[in-house]
Amino acid sequence: MRVHCEWGLHGMERLRDRVALFVIVDVLSFSTAVDIATGRGARIYPFAHEDGPNAAGQAESYAARHGALLARPRRAAGGQFSLSPASLMRLTPGTALMLPSPNGSRLSLAASGYPLFTGCLRNAGAVANAARHAAAGGDIAIVPAGERWPDGSLRPAIEDWLGAGAIIAALGLPCSAEAETARLAFEAARPDLARLIRASTSGQDLIESGFADDVEIAVALDASSGAPQLRDGAYRL
Repeated sequence: MRVHCEWGLHGMERLRDRVALFVIVDVLSFSTAVDIATGRGARIYPFAHEDGPNAAGQAESYAARHGALLARPRRAAGGQFSLSPASLMRLTPGTALMLPSPNGSRLSLAASGYPLFTGCLRNAGAVANAARHAAAGGDIAIVPAGERWPDGSLRPAIEDWLGAGAIIAALGLPCSAEAETARLAFEAARPDLARLIRASTSGQDLIESGFADDVEIAVALDASSGAPQLRDGAYRL
């Protein structure tokens, strides 16, 4: 049993034939949002966010087919549910929510055919325990999502690297070189973890946009005992 770690969609493709399951890590904010929502008894349907003239209609149609509410853009006015973890604190048990996301949802859908968890700093230990059990002796892939540059290419994001490292450290299994490096990065950063993530590019973007609460929710290491798994198209506990 061995742990691997590769970035994004290309990383998933590289590991697809080597592992028993995937854990995707999108700390700011998909994985954190899913942890908050499922911890309140909600189901989260991932939807790959796309730009274009028909994007909104496609999202509405998909949500309707699943009897789900459609989460709105984080910066939209009106106090509705969104990718903001703070907005999901008001969810009630049994709510079905479709959550568009350019990174976490896209990776969730790309893992078709494989057991899939989503993990973050909040539930690193819980996800590690659930993944170890579900893998049943097979290898585990931890996939930090990263962000995107304007040209669509991957921007490695330190919060996802450190979140991946936290899960890998909790797994306590033999590692590939990449997984070991992520674990070492987390262990080195752990005493100053919250400050580093607040100071990161992603953290600063959210803080400057008025979403500092989302960052504070995300940096709460092992605050959650939930391990959201994608089953029948939705993340649930």
